[in-house]
Amino acid sequence: MRDEQRLPTRTPESRAFAERVQVAMALCARLNALPFDDLEGRRVLLGEIFGGTVPDSLSILPPFHSDYGLGATFGERVFINQGCYFLDLGGITLGDRVMIGPGVTLTTAGHPVELRERYDFITHAPITVEDDVWIGAGATVTPGVTIGRGSVVGAGTVVARDVPPMSVVTGTSVVERKRTGSAG
Repeated sequence: MRDEQRLPTRTPESRAFAERVQVAMALCARLNALPFDDLEGRRVLLGEIFGGTVPDSLSILPPFHSDYGLGATFGERVFINQGCYFLDLGGITLGDRVMIGPGVTLTTAGHPVELRERYDFITHAPITVEDDVWIGAGATVTPGVTIGRGSVVGAGTVVARDVPPMSVVTGTSVVERKRTGSAG
């Protein structure tokens, strides 16, 4: 994963992250329980989730879930449809006029592939979505990916590498990349 960083588990830093996850999840639960027309209440809670003022033109339709919140930034006129998940420890940057369909997952975190390291670290890398991108329903964007300006990610697509500007990408598949060491 490009730009991967590691957060060691069982450390003060990982405990602070876990505590922030609890706060973000509680705030998201409150957001998702608001009446749909309580736009001011939604704006206040989004500011708490994301740790500061969000653009007035940001539109996030609940339910919405974030595991950290402090790693996400938004351009102007961003629209995020219902049922989206932002796992943003590694940082999520959304440019201007980004549209995100329902059920999209942007995940910046994971664990090492090697079994002997898997439980000792949380890996993370930023996701950047440039201006004028449309991400279709149910797509998943993985850590370290940049989606170039003006591109379209088709519904259900798994994006595991950079998307060039002004491109349309679709599809899912399982591709064995390598074999890890033995389990024993």
